[in-house]
Amino acid sequence: MEDSMSKEWFQVWFDSPYYPLLYNHRDNTEAIYFLDHLLQHLNPEKESKMLDLACGRGRHSIYLNKSGFDVTGVDLSSQSIKDASEYSSESLRFYEHDMRRLLSTNTYDYVFNLFTSFGYFERNHENQLVVNNMAATVKAGGRIIIDFLNADLIRYVGRIEEHKEVEGVKFTLYKEIRGGRIIKHIEVNDQGKLFHFEERVSLLGKEEFEAYFKRASLKINHVFGDYSLNSFESRKSPRLIYEVSKA
Repeated sequence: MEDSMSKEWFQVWFDSPYYPLLYNHRDNTEAIYFLDHLLQHLNPEKESKMLDLACGRGRHSIYLNKSGFDVTGVDLSSQSIKDASEYSSESLRFYEHDMRRLLSTNTYDYVFNLFTSFGYFERNHENQLVVNNMAATVKAGGRIIIDFLNADLIRYVGRIEEHKEVEGVKFTLYKEIRGGRIIKHIEVNDQGKLFHFEERVSLLGKEEFEAYFKRASLKINHVFGDYSLNSFESRKSPRLIYEVSKA
């Protein structure tokens, strides 16, 4: 049986009971705001087939489905998929899946990869593999949306430390930039029992993403800088959001 020492950080952290506890303050307001703007921009036909890649507990998938679309959500975290599957229906389904593996070909009208659910991997070719899989999965004429942090902005922030307590569990969080990655250290004190987790995301900017897209024969249609879909500005925008399609 695979133990925690042999698992990658996201397999350990996302399946931990402390992950949903730490982020339980997130409501659906921001997600709905972003998706409403995206849907207005994309103007998808009703019953379009959509893939939510790295769907977590399904908040984006659920809203897209309520908006009238056929949605599949996939995530590597078995616990997240278990939680999301409570909302399953004929037009909404969830599966445990590693985005580095090809799910299907020419299947979806839209592929969404949202809320910095990219750049988790230690090896650059794995990021390229994920983009290649997105390109293979989307239909001809379909579109891919990738929502990522703005690395240009993050680089100038430096170390950030935060303390919080949720339902009696104490969290100490601090971020640092090391080796081209932003690393969030998460120290957990649960009634005197101490645990340590990490989140590691590559600081990928426009140059890296556009190289991935070129190799996967993807065309860049729009680059946005926030959830209102304003234009991207490298030193100001909180997000780096791409809309791409097969070239």
